[in-house]
Amino acid sequence: MRAKPEFRDRDDTEVAVLDALADRHEEGMTVFELRSQVDVDIDTLETALADLKEDDLIEVTDDGERTVILPEDSVVGPHDPNAEGSVVDWLRDRFPF
Repeated sequence: MRAKPEFRDRDDTEVAVLDALADRHEEGMTVFELRSQVDVDIDTLETALADLKEDDLIEVTDDGERTVILPEDSVVGPHDPNAEGSVVDWLRDRFPF
């Protein structure tokens, strides 16, 4: 699953975080789990998470045992495992602007 197209024009790290969270939108992810999915240093990840939180695109919950990051429902796109990416998605992946 991926973040909706309207959220794909953000910083590459932010888009990678949103995509990773969209894949596990019901259970969320810890910072360590996100770090294993998004190949950036911890400072870059922290900045991306702060920006996403400031823009109300993620929610952070603490159940006492662990802190979990969840995407807001408005961020997660529909899941269609048979759908191919659009030409625009392919171009965006090949030629980052």
